[in-house]
Amino acid sequence: MNFSRQHLSDLLERFRGKRVAVLGDLMLDRYYWGSVQRVSPEAPVPVVEVESESTRFGGAANVAHNIASLGGEPVLVGLIGDDHAGEQFVGMMRNAGLDTGGVVRDPGRQTTIKTRVIAHSQHVVRIDTETKATCPEHLIHRLIDTIKYNIHSIDAVLIEDYNKGVLSPPVIQEVVSVARKYGKIVTVDPKFENFLEYKEVTVFKPNRREVEEVLGGRLKTRHDIERAGKRLLEMLSAENVLLTRGDKGMSLFEAGGGTIHWGTVANSVLDVSGAGDTVISTLTMALAAGAPVREACVLANCAGGVVVGSVGIVPIDTQALLDATLAHSTNSQED
Repeated sequence: MNFSRQHLSDLLERFRGKRVAVLGDLMLDRYYWGSVQRVSPEAPVPVVEVESESTRFGGAANVAHNIASLGGEPVLVGLIGDDHAGEQFVGMMRNAGLDTGGVVRDPGRQTTIKTRVIAHSQHVVRIDTETKATCPEHLIHRLIDTIKYNIHSIDAVLIEDYNKGVLSPPVIQEVVSVARKYGKIVTVDPKFENFLEYKEVTVFKPNRREVEEVLGGRLKTRHDIERAGKRLLEMLSAENVLLTRGDKGMSLFEAGGGTIHWGTVANSVLDVSGAGDTVISTLTMALAAGAPVREACVLANCAGGVVVGSVGIVPIDTQALLDATLAHSTNSQED
């Protein structure tokens, strides 16, 4: 699928001002950047001499950051802890110009932090600080009510599930039901625990590993992939299933019977952290802007190819997306 510059520019211009409710697990991604010159005398591990530190949005917050970078207006809905990291999270949101109204403090949990130590552009170790407890009943209603309050002014609902406790079957069912009642686009980036709870959504976007674990068996061949995609369509009554396959690209399965495969457009892969967030963000923004699902998938594929070329989580923007989409000819096969 090839885009003319004019058509693509017009589409990306329609991204501006699209409001997307992003419901899911909120995180901070903390980085220690340094170099390794020696091995520790205490144990056979490298000694990383830290040269700088940085903190970025992670999880659903990274999705919201991508949407804002693409010109949209995210309505971020989720939980953080009533702790120092939570204060830092809210401060970062305000500095980025993001609305904090849907972010709920839960005194019973820690704010999720993923700490990565990187030396010479290589991950050395990741340390996770988190609480995976299910969202308390009295806070569930606050999350759902935020979606309901904004339902008339939003263009899409994006659900970002990292299995950290924010999303449970009652929350998923209520939010999807409300969105469908008002004719809103619903896109989902699932994880294992609630995988089969996301029924009748616009696009369900699992990755290969998730599908293999839930359905059982390896997806080794094109036939395996197509059988899995069509099975998910039936099990979830979804309008579309977009199965991302890492360095092999992605495959779209449509309820009407269409199937199309795209190869990766990444020129180099330095870090896949946050690539899935970028894909679902770009896909949702394109659908909200009126793009057909296949066009939206091509843009999402190109966006993912851009961000894996950087170390650490970085958001995509419209200029980078424009350049990447025009630069790459997408190989596809349609059934």
